[in-house]
Amino acid sequence: MKFIGFYNYTVILTYMSLISGLIGMKCAFDGKLGFAMGCLIFSGVCDMFDGVVARSKKNRTADEKNFGIQIDSLCDAVCFGVFPAIFLYFSGVNTIHGFAILVFYVLCAVIRLAFFNVLEINRQMNETGCAKGYRGLPVTSAAIIFPLIYLLDIAFIPNNIMNIIYYIIPCITGILFIIDFRFPKVDIGKILRKLFLKKQTDVEEVIYYEN
Repeated sequence: MKFIGFYNYTVILTYMSLISGLIGMKCAFDGKLGFAMGCLIFSGVCDMFDGVVARSKKNRTADEKNFGIQIDSLCDAVCFGVFPAIFLYFSGVNTIHGFAILVFYVLCAVIRLAFFNVLEINRQMNETGCAKGYRGLPVTSAAIIFPLIYLLDIAFIPNNIMNIIYYIIPCITGILFIIDFRFPKVDIGKILRKLFLKKQTDVEEVIYYEN
């Protein structure tokens, strides 16, 4: 029996991010907002490293690369688009105006991800490696923004102020998703390689001096 799609280690973290997002939604439905935020953070960590893992497979075909781009953005739409909206809804952004704001946020997230896919596919046709930066705020920034808001909420900020924050932040974030500006990208793989090589060099120096 043959299945459609590509099944190898390069997409494991992407799927783990999606599963974490779905668990987080269930937590939000059950009113366990702290656990939901933990799941959002974990999804963000998975997304941070999935590109590093994917690029470690040097013999990926063009179809495998394109599949990785598409599946990553589809999972991001759920984890960092729909999931934060559900969290905010159960955090009190559930009026008519609030729901309109959440719809706007998710729409902007989807637009941003679709545009990223177009740019990334075109870029990979002309160059190798990872992109040097982003156009617009990355949707995955939701894994940082909303946990920080939640920390403000549990830090005994007055409810009237938190209500305003919960309504304003998704508006601003959604707008930043679709405004065309350059946003720098942190190359996690490069940082890890530098750290690993530095540690390896330090160990070799210790061994050398001991000998």
